[in-house]
Amino acid sequence: MQKEELKKKAMSILIILVIGTFLGTLNQTLMNTAMPTIMEEFKIDATDGQWITNVYMLMNAIMVPLTAYLIQRFSTRTLYLWSVGMFAIGTLFCGFAPTFSMLIVGRMIQAMGAGVLMPLMNVVVMNLFDIDKRGRAMGIIGLALNFAPAFGPTLSGLIVSYMSWRYLFLLIAPFIIIDFIVAFFILKNIGKTQKLKLDVLGVILSSVGLGSLLYGFSNAGGGDLASFKVWGFILIGLVVLVAFIFQQTHEEKPLLNFKVFEYKTFNITSIITVVLMMAMYGGALLLPLFLQSIQHKSAIISGLVMLPGALITAFLSPTAGRLYDKYGAKYLSLIGTIVLAIGTAMMIFFKLDTSVWYVLTCQFIRQLGLVLILMPIQTEALNAIPLSLIPDASAMYTTVRQIAGSFGTAAMITVMSMASKEEVKALIGHHAPALIAQLAQLKGIQVTYAATTAVTIVAALLCLTLSNQPHLFELKEND
Repeated sequence: MQKEELKKKAMSILIILVIGTFLGTLNQTLMNTAMPTIMEEFKIDATDGQWITNVYMLMNAIMVPLTAYLIQRFSTRTLYLWSVGMFAIGTLFCGFAPTFSMLIVGRMIQAMGAGVLMPLMNVVVMNLFDIDKRGRAMGIIGLALNFAPAFGPTLSGLIVSYMSWRYLFLLIAPFIIIDFIVAFFILKNIGKTQKLKLDVLGVILSSVGLGSLLYGFSNAGGGDLASFKVWGFILIGLVVLVAFIFQQTHEEKPLLNFKVFEYKTFNITSIITVVLMMAMYGGALLLPLFLQSIQHKSAIISGLVMLPGALITAFLSPTAGRLYDKYGAKYLSLIGTIVLAIGTAMMIFFKLDTSVWYVLTCQFIRQLGLVLILMPIQTEALNAIPLSLIPDASAMYTTVRQIAGSFGTAAMITVMSMASKEEVKALIGHHAPALIAQLAQLKGIQVTYAATTAVTIVAALLCLTLSNQPHLFELKEND
């Protein structure tokens, strides 16, 4: 199909991709509100429970580096159908999982499919839309990438309040299957395929490095930092990742093309994205824990508290894209990070008797900040790269995004757990054991939000280095 004809069908192609990516991204936070219920059913603590979310994002991060190869090796239609098909199989597997271990396996299968969807969608948009219209297209994508994780806890709260947590998967599965069927008949191929050799060593090194590093960070939440399960796996992960980077920079056809970091704007936006993902996914995980484990609110209340923030994300995502096309990233992103920092800082003052309305307001402000910055930052990152490097840039950026979300969640749980343990020591003998547990977990959450506020302020300063133009340069087909 000729490029001009494809552009006429661009919006219908985009909608199909957005639906699939929406469902995939939704599953990153769909389990957050349900986590206390799942922890109780399988008799696990928060350190183990975080793997429900972490393993999904980690597997995403492992799959994403492969997408630069997959997008160039296989046709758009074939790759999309494979991804959605794997995602559907994993979703059904989770819905019927008899044990926590099997649930984790199902989450991994889900993520194998979902991990390809986001970078594939980015590449399609960068090829189908002219540079002055990409912000608007990315704004529509924001419904999938930003509204979905914000809406996940709300949907989860509603379902878990009236049905088993298993319906979080069983009710989603039909929508995935319908998207597969529609894509089978409507989706067209974009771009040309190439016969590339897969960098098997790169896949092994990246998987082992990321897996070891996340496993070590996640175990740190248990508080025993001297354990080999913490420092040993972190050290192994760092060494293997250094070897991976060295191998990639000397590989003729690398899994991840590190040349994209030669572009300053891409570097800056990647660092800002790390902070944003920590704030978005970590914050979405801590809030249900505060409402359900500390204040003993129901899952439906926890979910409804997240709803206004999710709705403002859906409402403003397309607008944020249009604002980027008109004004560029610099000041839009700066405003967004400042608003995010204010909303997060307000959460430092959570108390045992904090009203639901105050919690709702904090989360609403946080989401307002996030929606003003997330898609403009992503569009700015990809606009900084020549079109010929877009598959590599999309894979790298999405890898950074997924790793940041996964490690950010692990880091937040670790900070919370360590601060809680210290608070327990300080409170022993002064209160009843049940109250000590509540106060200690509250202290952990307060400290974690304080740390998040600090790194968000650093991100705001980095926004000042961005361009105030809608794009950096006109991209040419043969750059």
